[in-house]
Order: sequence, then structure tokens, then C-alpha cells
Amino acid sequence: MIYLDYSANTPADPRVAEAFLRASLDFPGNPNSKHPAGQAAANALSESRNRIAELLSVLPEELIFTSGATESNNLALLGSVAARRHVGRHIISTALEHPSVSACLSHLQENGYEIDLLPILSNGRIDLEALSSLLRKDTCLVALSAVDSELGTVQPLAEAAAHIRRFSDCHFHVDATQSVGKTPVDFSVADSVSFAPHKFYGLTGSGVLYKKKGVPLLPQLHGGESDSPYRSGTPALAEIKALECALELALSEQVSRNEAVRAHNAYLRTALSEEKKVSINSPADAVPHILNLSIAGNRGSAVQTSLAAANICISVKSACSSDALPSRAVFAVSRSRKNALASFRVSLSHLTTREELDALLSALAPLLHA
Repeated sequence: MIYLDYSANTPADPRVAEAFLRASLDFPGNPNSKHPAGQAAANALSESRNRIAELLSVLPEELIFTSGATESNNLALLGSVAARRHVGRHIISTALEHPSVSACLSHLQENGYEIDLLPILSNGRIDLEALSSLLRKDTCLVALSAVDSELGTVQPLAEAAAHIRRFSDCHFHVDATQSVGKTPVDFSVADSVSFAPHKFYGLTGSGVLYKKKGVPLLPQLHGGESDSPYRSGTPALAEIKALECALELALSEQVSRNEAVRAHNAYLRTALSEEKKVSINSPADAVPHILNLSIAGNRGSAVQTSLAAANICISVKSACSSDALPSRAVFAVSRSRKNALASFRVSLSHLTTREELDALLSALAPLLHA
């Protein structure tokens, strides 16, 4: 099997799996318990919290451990607007967001919130002038992705933050799920930032929400006292230890991993740029891990099926999106419904080999020359 869907999920690094197993065996206690086993687990949790904060250049108390990026996004969006009922009911976002953001926005819209989606420029980036003009005194939330999961576009977060800061009561949330562990992320520009380690060779079932100290947020899960006032439940210590390990490895190996991925991306772009039926939808300055393509006359889902028959795994849009609809991200950039319906995503890794890329090109050849 050739796996080229690393933006949907990555295989766990054996060192991460070992960290999970070791913590599971060494710390049987509930970190919320007051007995010695519980206190040992609580101390281990505190150590991990401090180390993760250090790696991200944030404060330990600014970290909320969750079950994944979907929960982190839900907590950030729903919790922030609930804490800002006095501000207003106007929200700004984009058509590029992951379903865990866009579905939240739809839910809020159904409950009386006004949603404005920013125009997307031809390079895939948000229109900053439009952002400035759309911001109002009753804007309670702006939600943007750091890197779009379908195109790999890097958004100008610092510039966006400069506009948003003119409205001190507006919460700025960044979904950094496709960024952390792959590209530098400045957490200080936002009020909250979400990510999950399964995107950088960690485990599924865990995530993080950074919430800047002093920023109001109302919890969305209710239960007993835990390690954070913003989320009830037993802290998943083994998952957090695994998260710490995955983040440490991703950041320490980021340069070498990215060099390999950039080479893979350039190889595919060079090979496909001469093909008349191929549209390369990802901007030239997108993150190298994501390459979005369209083949004229072929729906993306048909390309996915054809490649699956050759035991090659790629995706059509985000893994959490419906395949039946055109890619909103590709449509926003190309303004072509046909191109958006034809689009598919190849996502690359430092684990990818040249032989795998050649196999992909060979499997695509019948579609390119039909």
C-alpha cells in the first residue's frame, strides 16, 4: 500500500507509542485523585504541561487538553461567543475552514448569529482589506485556519491580528491543525489556537486548545473538577505524554522533515506541470506537505477510486468533508465548479519515497492521456 494522505492522519512514531505505553503502565492513578498514585500522575501531568508550554512558547496554564482538534475548535468557538454575549452576534470566517469550524458556524447561524465569509484572493489568502471593512463593534469572533487543509495556503495571521486588535472585545481563533509540527506558528497573535498530534505522528484521540491568559471562555463540557476549569473529565495522561513526545520530535526534526517533503513536492510539480489536463490548485508558496490537483474530465472521487484500485491512498478534500460536493477551497480560488469537483489532495511526508511518487505518476497516466 502507498499512503499519500498524511494531512488526514499520520502513523504514530514508534517513540510516541512507547511514551504512551510507558505512561499507561507507570501511572495507574487518576491525576484528579488525592492519594499517592493520583498525585504521582498529577505530577507527571504537570511536567508534561510545562514542557509542552515551553515548546510552544506559551504559559502552562494557557493549555487545555482535549480529545482532538474538533473538540478544541468547538470549545474555542462556542465557548468564546458564549462569553461575549454582551459584545454582539457577528462572526467573520472563511470558506476554507475545516468542517469542525464550519459546522460550528452553521450551528451558531441557526441560533441567530450573523456570519460573514471573507473573500479569498487568487493566491488562496484572505482579503485583508475585506477583513478590515467587515469588522464591527458587534463582531464577537474571527475564526481562521493557519494553513488550509485542502490547498495548503498559509494565511497572513499576524496581519489579520493587527486589524482584529482594533476591536478589543473580538475573539481571534486560529485552527493550526495543519501547521503545528510542520511550520512555525506564533501563538501570541491569537486568543486561542487549536491543534492535534495525529497530524504530526502522534496519536489520535488527543488535542490541545491554547487559550491566552485572561481571555474569557465558557466551558462546553460540564462535570467534576479536573486539571482545567475549562474542561471536565479525567485527564488522559498517557495521551498527553505521547503528545509531548510527538511535539518534541516534530519540532526537533522539523527542518530535515521539511527538506524531504519539499523535494517530494517539487518532484511532483515538475512532473505534472507539463500535463495539459492537470491543474495544480495549491499555490506555489503553500506548505509542501499538501498538493491539490485537478485532472480535467475526471471527478476527484473517480480519481480516488482509480488510485485505490492501484493500492494508492489519496483524499478528496478534507477527510471530514462530504465527497459529493465541490471543494469550497478550490472553488474559492479557481471560481470553477468543474475544477473544484475534479480536485483531489495528495499529502506528503518525510516517510514518502521517490518510488511511491513514481508509482502515483504511473497510476495517473491513463487518466492524463485518455
